Amino acid sequence: MTPGERSRSLGLALDGPNQPRNPERREESNRADVVAVASRNERRARAYAREHGIDRAHGSYEALLDDDNVEVVYNSLPNSLHVEWSIRALEAGKHVLCEKPLDRSAEAVERAFDAADRNGCLLMEAFMYRHHPQTKKAAELVREGAIGELRQLRSHFSFTLSNEADVRLLPELDGGALMDLGCYCVSMQRLFAGNPELVFGRQRTGASGVDLGFTGLLQFADDVFGEFHCGFDLPERSCLEVVGSNGALVVRDPVRCRDPHVELDGERIEVEDVDRYFLQVDNFSAAVRGEAEPLLGRADALGQARLIEALYRSAASGTAVSL
Repeated sequence: MTPGERSRSLGLALDGPNQPRNPERREESNRADVVAVASRNERRARAYAREHGIDRAHGSYEALLDDDNVEVVYNSLPNSLHVEWSIRALEAGKHVLCEKPLDRSAEAVERAFDAADRNGCLLMEAFMYRHHPQTKKAAELVREGAIGELRQLRSHFSFTLSNEADVRLLPELDGGALMDLGCYCVSMQRLFAGNPELVFGRQRTGASGVDLGFTGLLQFADDVFGEFHCGFDLPERSCLEVVGSNGALVVRDPVRCRDPHVELDGERIEVEDVDRYFLQVDNFSAAVRGEAEPLLGRADALGQARLIEALYRSAASGTAVSL
């Protein structure tokens, strides 16, 4: 594409838990248009397209990949299909913005990024909160020493999920609280402390066998410790606390970024309220045009997958796992 062209972004599928948010915001971007949508159910795809003013609706994922007017694919399929369909899109010459978590296997994540490199395309894992000014402000304050030396991290994310047919509760689709919610908790901690050296995880499983609740302890370099919990069987809660040698920083709503602000030793610091999905699409579109680097790349996605893999291994064995 030339610098004056707009990149084309779209939802690859409507068959997963993470549907495209606020699609009307595409009109605010000078970088991206949503031009097509696909589902295994053509009627559903057409209904979604009509509702959101999208030009084309496809009744299969293959049809969307054959659409020459599509340059970028947003993969919102269930977890177990993320790598498979991301690779198929990359091999079709499409850039891919794939919903988190890309996968629970580091080997699978490597294959996906290898496919991107092989086909000259970009792949990014879609952690939308990382693009928000609230996240960037928190990281900036800690980096500048506002709380002294980093000592401790605590994060949690939970809500009650009662529909037993929800894809997030199905083992064959890689469901589970750690995959859907805990991935945010550990992503936050990695942002501040890097990749952990040792992890210990425990899970509370439901009738389907997936983890309804998960808790973990993380040991980072320089004796920094982290702890997190997440769950589908808990009340709605979300918070991040970063504790240093002489202060503490709290983010009350670190994922959804509602009422965006950061609290430093009890003092509220306001940040700009911007749609995090919009910022994510804008960054990826700029990267496709060669005007920016993707905020998140191979190294971050591999760090996530290795950590999730280790936590599940620890929960299964009952022992700590080194990374």
